Amino acid sequence: NLLFWLAGSAVIGFGLWFRFGGTMKDFSSEDKSPEYFYMGLYVLVGAGALMMAVGFFGCCGAMRESQCVLGSFFTCLLVIFAAEVTTGVFAFIGKGVAIRHVQTMYEEAYNDYLKDRERGNGTLITFHSTFQCCGKESSEPVQPTCPKELLGPKNCIDEIEAIISVKLQLIGIVGIGIASLTIFGMIFSMVLCCAIRTSRDVI
Repeated sequence: NLLFWLAGSAVIGFGLWFRFGGTMKDFSSEDKSPEYFYMGLYVLVGAGALMMAVGFFGCCGAMRESQCVLGSFFTCLLVIFAAEVTTGVFAFIGKGVAIRHVQTMYEEAYNDYLKDRERGNGTLITFHSTFQCCGKESSEPVQPTCPKELLGPKNCIDEIEAIISVKLQLIGIVGIGIASLTIFGMIFSMVLCCAIRTSRDVI
C-alpha cells in the first residue's frame, strides 16, 4: 500500500510537470491548446489520485481483515488498470493523430502570421520558443518571431514530430508500468481475501 501511495504521488507529479512545467507549459494559456496531447496526462493524473485513495482502502482492508473493503480495493485497481492501459495504448497508437493535431495548430498560426505580419502572432512565438525551431522549409518569412538564441535553421514541423513523439512514448511507458503494478496489487488483494475467508471457515 505504501508502494501505491508513492506510485500515485509520482504519477500525479509526472503528469502535472508535463502539463504545466515541461516543454508544453507555454500552451497552457493559449486559446488553442493540444488537447490530444493533454488527454493522456489528464488520465494519468486522475489515475494517480485514485491510486493514492486506493492505497488507503487497501491498508484499511488488510488491517481490519475486511473482505468487503478488499473487494472494493480490487475493483478500484481494476479501474486504474483499465485507465492506464488506455493511456498507454493511446500514447503509442494515437501518436500520429496527436502529432498531426499539433502540426496543424502550427500551420494555422504560421498562415495567420503571413496574412497580417503587423499584428504579430503570440501563438507562433510560443511554438518557436517551446520547440526551439523557426518556420517550415525556410525561416525567413517568420524570422521576427523566432528565438534569438536559435543556432541555425530548424524546421518546426520536424521538431514538433520529434518532441511530441518522445513525450508520448514516455507517457505510454509510465501508463503501462503503472498498469503492471496494479496487476500485482489485484493478485495480492485476492490472495489476502482468500486467506481471510479460509481462516474464518477454519474457525
